[in-house]
Amino acid sequence: MGSVLCVSTQQQTEVLVETTTQIDEGDHDRFTHIVLEGYTPEDGEFVALENSVVEGMLNTTPVRALCGKVWVPGRDPQRYPICPTCREIATALGWSVPAG
Repeated sequence: MGSVLCVSTQQQTEVLVETTTQIDEGDHDRFTHIVLEGYTPEDGEFVALENSVVEGMLNTTPVRALCGKVWVPGRDPQRYPICPTCREIATALGWSVPAG
């Protein structure tokens, strides 16, 4: 579980905002989530992000899905249907998403 502390100053008033990332350790939703592991800009080579499913499985580190779910991957994704929110986001981005 990680915490991020942000400080913002607005007209002599200091506002403290704390967000906490909750790692989902169950498979109660039973969906396969889509994780963006990197991208390729039009004029360049592949840029990897710090969000690799394989690395997450090997090192037991959390990853973030397109829908916002944060979890440590470890289950067989072929056993579950694709998360409807992840599918909607990926489709809106023009990505090809397999049926299932």
